[in-house]
Amino acid sequence: MEDSLLFNSPGYPILSFIMLMPLIGALVCHVLRGNLALKIWGLIVTGLTALMSMPLYVLFDRTSARYQFAEVRAWIPALDLNYVVGVDGISVLLVLLTTLMMPLCVLCSWHFIRERLAEFIIVLLLMETAMIGVFVSLNTVLFYIFWEGMLVPMYLLIAVWGGPRKDYASIKFFLYTLVGSVFLLLALIVLYVQTDTFFIPELMSADLTFPLQMLIFIACAVAFVIKIPLYPFHTWLPAAHVEAPTAGSVILASLLLKMGCYGFLRLALPIAPEAAQFCAPVMIGLALVSIVFGGCLALAQTDIKRLIAYSSVAHMGFVTLGIFVFSTRGIKGALLEMINHGVITGALFIGVGMLYERTGSREIRNNSGLSMLMPVFVAFMALFGLAALGFPGTSGFVGEFLIMIAAFEQHQTVGLLLIPGVVLAAAYMLRLLQKLIWADCDGIYCLPVHAGDGFYVTVSDLSIREWCLMAVLAVPVLWVGLYPAPLLEIMSCSVDSLLQYLPHAP
Repeated sequence: MEDSLLFNSPGYPILSFIMLMPLIGALVCHVLRGNLALKIWGLIVTGLTALMSMPLYVLFDRTSARYQFAEVRAWIPALDLNYVVGVDGISVLLVLLTTLMMPLCVLCSWHFIRERLAEFIIVLLLMETAMIGVFVSLNTVLFYIFWEGMLVPMYLLIAVWGGPRKDYASIKFFLYTLVGSVFLLLALIVLYVQTDTFFIPELMSADLTFPLQMLIFIACAVAFVIKIPLYPFHTWLPAAHVEAPTAGSVILASLLLKMGCYGFLRLALPIAPEAAQFCAPVMIGLALVSIVFGGCLALAQTDIKRLIAYSSVAHMGFVTLGIFVFSTRGIKGALLEMINHGVITGALFIGVGMLYERTGSREIRNNSGLSMLMPVFVAFMALFGLAALGFPGTSGFVGEFLIMIAAFEQHQTVGLLLIPGVVLAAAYMLRLLQKLIWADCDGIYCLPVHAGDGFYVTVSDLSIREWCLMAVLAVPVLWVGLYPAPLLEIMSCSVDSLLQYLPHAP
């Protein structure tokens, strides 16, 4: 049964190689000596993983909705449980996003992380394996193992290498995520008891009663809403972002939040479609509140990291709304916004990290008026900031535009309620850019500082390493903004297939 539902592998287990490469790399870290060797090794492993993932994009069959590059191996025969992995047009883009961002996480930590570097590289590599595992798993046991596999490494990243309030932030993150994981485990156990299968495509075809669907959907929704996160389950996110090192913030914003949205698309919607349709007004309401609430809080922030964290709550509200309008445009827009938000917000957090390494502050007033001192830096930040507010010609515009069209088509009132969120996004991001680039400086950090004996110290512009980091992220921002067709083509068949499971889907 499982083989018939999967597209054939190209002849070698590419997904297993991609998934296990970081894990193997983490094991090797124990025998390396010297910080430079560890950094280079981390970059080599994540870079090779990214290169190995490129065939997924090149060889992916855009005309098929079936799972591709699939692998089926016997695992636990007593439970009829197989090791099954594969990707479709929904998950393949998230795998590519993961493998793109992880080498950048190593690079942005090159000078900032100096203590316990071996453990830091190990944690990054373990997280990469776990995240890829979530996106390629096609049975619920594997999915849950990798879902939980993210929890401890992310906790350690904040608790060990975080800021002054790292203990509070890491414990809050751990407890919130653990509660969600308990609900997810409950849903998956109930599913197995009722269907006698762990195989996700078979679960999607199971005939479940409406009360059972409601139980499954609500339990999954608690886990996924916490992970996204939506209001009122968002409070762990700003604390985690502010205290996490730059790489931790990038992983949180670019990748970890996407796991919640992916969970809805992979599990909750196709397995419990009637319950999803019934609960859609509640989910849309939470999404709208998150968009406006996140935007208002972002507008009030003086800490750049906290501002970007609250903007993520608003952006993920857009993604959730796109999913729950149950239309082709809405889900395509949501998927595109997931990818675009991962790149744009990751770039913004990397930029904030560069500032913090120079000034020791994330306060806007201490990092203002940089146009003359760091012209290359402010040019990149202006690009990413405009993309974050959805400026036409950047990648941030395309996904939000599709979501807004879908919202107006399905529920005109919902479409109108999105307008304040768009205005708030422009307000908080333009305010940030205006302060960073043109405002007069209120602090000492962005001005020449007297160092004695007639010498002055100034904030320097980007190094070659930092320039490369920003340039790599600028390419997809402009490419997708000007030519989104390749990504939309990849996801098209899988989105159409998903909508077939939903009642009354157009």
